[in-house]
Amino acid sequence: MKYILLPTDFSDNSWNAIKYALQLFQNDTCTFHLFNTYTPVVYHVEYVLGYPAQFGLGDAIRSTSQENLEKLVSKISKHFENNPKHKFVTQARFDTIISGVKDYVNDNSIDIIVMGTKGATGAKEILFGSNTVHLFKEVKCPILAIPSGFSYESPMEVLFPTDFEVVYKNSKLSILKEIAKSHHSRINAMHISLGYELTDMQKTNKADLESLFKNNAFLFHDIKNMNITDAISEFQIKHKINLLAMINNKHSFFENLFFKNTISQIGFHLNIPFLVIPSKE
Repeated sequence: MKYILLPTDFSDNSWNAIKYALQLFQNDTCTFHLFNTYTPVVYHVEYVLGYPAQFGLGDAIRSTSQENLEKLVSKISKHFENNPKHKFVTQARFDTIISGVKDYVNDNSIDIIVMGTKGATGAKEILFGSNTVHLFKEVKCPILAIPSGFSYESPMEVLFPTDFEVVYKNSKLSILKEIAKSHHSRINAMHISLGYELTDMQKTNKADLESLFKNNAFLFHDIKNMNITDAISEFQIKHKINLLAMINNKHSFFENLFFKNTISQIGFHLNIPFLVIPSKE
């Protein structure tokens, strides 16, 4: 049984992510948690940033949120044939999206979060804004971000950039292994070589990574003297990549890519789903 969190604001963007999740896990026994947070504008910002759950709220706003969640379950039933393997639960919560998702993951056995990420100026690409980046940083759960308007494709080819600085057995790679097994995916591990030999630790981690995916189609790619964003873009052009997966690990190039800049400066663009896997460290 998989437990999948689907945050929704009832937009087309979040509906697209829900459709992707239902198709990605169509052959898996799943409980999908449809989750909506709401923060009425009448409340002072200190309340929202502090402890919103402790403040009273009229029943009307909660009822509207819950009603919209129930309508969403009906919409799913209309668009997808009844899947006996799929169960849906709903939760409306007065909270911010960051705090709400973080608490929900801590309180429930969630295996993965699937969420939409709006494209820049309506383009079919991910532009990581502050909410998404904060969730990458704050939530210790795999997050699958779906570009706005992305039409479902089975993840036959997965790109997995790595610097071999991660102790892979201490990361939550099981969800990627399960997706790869279910969809007969090929994992393309990509390492950016800057002209230095791998350290003993990197060699050990590389061997561990290969061992973890020994039952999957798996290839190593060594890319010379490129920055990570250019390497990802070029690789996507040359290969039909359906999914990008990275480990969010301290002191890795993932941290350098997202967190060394101020949040407002981040503009990493993708046109495919992006799976962010937290390290257990």
